[in-house]
Amino acid sequence: METELFIGGKWVPASSGNRFDVLDPATGDVIATVADGGESDAVAAVDAAAAAGPAWAATPPRVRGETLRKAWELMTERAGELAKLISLENGKALVDAKGEVTYAAEFFRWFAEEAVRGEGQFATAPSGANRILVTRQPVGVCVLVTPWNFPAAMATRKIGPALAAGCTVVLKPASDTPLTALAMAAILAEAGVPEGVVNVLPSRSSGKVVSRMLHDSRVRKLSFTGSTEVGRILLAQAADNVVNTSMELGGNAPFVVFGDADLDAAIEGAMIAKMRNGGEACTAANRFYVEASVASEFASRLAARMSALRVGPGTAEDTQVGPLVNEDTVAKVDELVRGALDAGAKAETGGSRPEGPGFYYPPTVLTGVAPDSPILREEIFGPVAPIVTFTSEDEAVRLANDTEYGLVAYVYTTDLARGLRISEAIEAGMVGLNRGLVSDPAAPFGGVKQSGIGREGGHEGLLEYLESKYIAVSW
Repeated sequence: METELFIGGKWVPASSGNRFDVLDPATGDVIATVADGGESDAVAAVDAAAAAGPAWAATPPRVRGETLRKAWELMTERAGELAKLISLENGKALVDAKGEVTYAAEFFRWFAEEAVRGEGQFATAPSGANRILVTRQPVGVCVLVTPWNFPAAMATRKIGPALAAGCTVVLKPASDTPLTALAMAAILAEAGVPEGVVNVLPSRSSGKVVSRMLHDSRVRKLSFTGSTEVGRILLAQAADNVVNTSMELGGNAPFVVFGDADLDAAIEGAMIAKMRNGGEACTAANRFYVEASVASEFASRLAARMSALRVGPGTAEDTQVGPLVNEDTVAKVDELVRGALDAGAKAETGGSRPEGPGFYYPPTVLTGVAPDSPILREEIFGPVAPIVTFTSEDEAVRLANDTEYGLVAYVYTTDLARGLRISEAIEAGMVGLNRGLVSDPAAPFGGVKQSGIGREGGHEGLLEYLESKYIAVSW
């Protein structure tokens, strides 16, 4: 298990000598201590990335692609040990961790194929005076900031397209889950990524470290996944040097069930959209809007499924719901649920934090939730499903759009015309129509409103790391 900084292809201690603890969310016990990078380490990482940049940009796209494919092969071979590491530091159930490793590795395979597709454009100017030649070039040094909830997938979703495009990177992983990021660095080095192309900088001083890099003129790209609140701060800092930014921010996904929906499919979709990763996902269904005619049946069936889930340490093979990542997260979930209950909601299952060690919260279904309840305004980031009823299409759309976020939405109906109509009307970057899972490395992932800027995955994900250069040519 690597625990030092990864800079310039070497494992090095923090310049300050400082280290920080990584905890097991199931027990609160320390599982490792990791080098705590500071501002001078951030400069060293940018130095390494900048030095490696020209050679990596000049590397043939096919070679870059084959290197990423080798990384995919190594991740696939070591899926079991990577999943255990994710469960250990993140707390998610092992079954979810295994799913994450598969998903994360696919970004390397997808962008291994996309590396050769940074196509340009050739045309004759409308006036006929010249030719228009457009080429695409790598942006340059990229700072990648990732969250704790998908420590492998959020790293590969950024590293994959950056390397495919010919960029070099400094990855700043979440301090709750640095071990997975360091394991990814080791895999990329083994796959043949040259020294300095990928640098990993764990740090407890995230704000200072990232700000220092954003104010380095050599840094030309910031890709951030995290809260909208932090995203706003980073956008303001990126403006100082006009740094190219991609932002995948908060979500508050509505899950809309119409009276004509296939309830079996809707319940299955709800279990995926709500309980994947224990609800700790920006794509998690956060607000359940169910047509009044089927609301009672939907609530009772969902509560039965949620209450039957096995809660325990994420590393246990039979666990279906692990602990939340830390004390702050479980305390916030508990506060939101207690607020809803105090305002008149009813817990069909769960609803109170258990005693004992670890950061656990039980799967919870709430009915009778007021449409203006705070639990519907904030990301819950836990295994809680608040249900609100509606009686018309217009009301469903109004409720779904009543948020500052616009990442993803889920819609269940057997009427295809209605489904497409609602999908167009809902303000979200992605919609799962009769489907509880939208994430796919081959599809553009991202939101609208205050859920972000730009897209990750798909061909669009590659273009985020390329700049267009127009050359006017006459002959």
